[in-house]
Amino acid sequence: FKLLIVDDENEIHVMTKLVLDDYRYMDRGLEFISAYSGREAKEILASDDTIACCLLDVVMETKDAGLEVARFIREDINNSKIRIVLRTGQPGKAPEKDIILNYDINDYKEKTELTNQKLFTTITTALRSYIHLVELEEKNREIQAKNIRLNEEITRRIVAESNLTKYNRSLERMIENKTQRLKEALSALESTEKQLFFAQKAAIVS
Repeated sequence: FKLLIVDDENEIHVMTKLVLDDYRYMDRGLEFISAYSGREAKEILASDDTIACCLLDVVMETKDAGLEVARFIREDINNSKIRIVLRTGQPGKAPEKDIILNYDINDYKEKTELTNQKLFTTITTALRSYIHLVELEEKNREIQAKNIRLNEEITRRIVAESNLTKYNRSLERMIENKTQRLKEALSALESTEKQLFFAQKAAIVS
């Protein structure tokens, strides 16, 4: 699973990688990607939509750089799958209640409270949610593909039925024409037979 660490402090990157180096979930480990500013994070996120989780600092090159990254993820690149864990060392500048209400993030942690165990739990919870979203998206794609195939089959059947109806109508008209010609021929034959009969009769009398 790809884990994006966004923080302007190199020590945070080193510590996070050290703690999660042997992390495993569903027989998969973590691939660490580092960004040291909000701008760098945006560039990475814009070019890779397979990142599962983002550990996102708030205060970097600006006091709300992390919040701008969170907005960028959800609104600019429309990535709803990646799990955003806001991680701040200055909670006073980014009050949890305000952040949760105004930004589409999935978790909020102070750096001081993220012990090894809590970091493990946070990442596992995030990945579990990410996997569910990926599976849901895949099922939606399968349903859409089936609907497309079904609509195509319905269209083919409608066209086939329409063509069959046209053929049947053409066949009916052809049969009607032949029947009419046959009736006319029979009528002509009967008329000829009557003429012959009267001619023979007249010949006998004379």
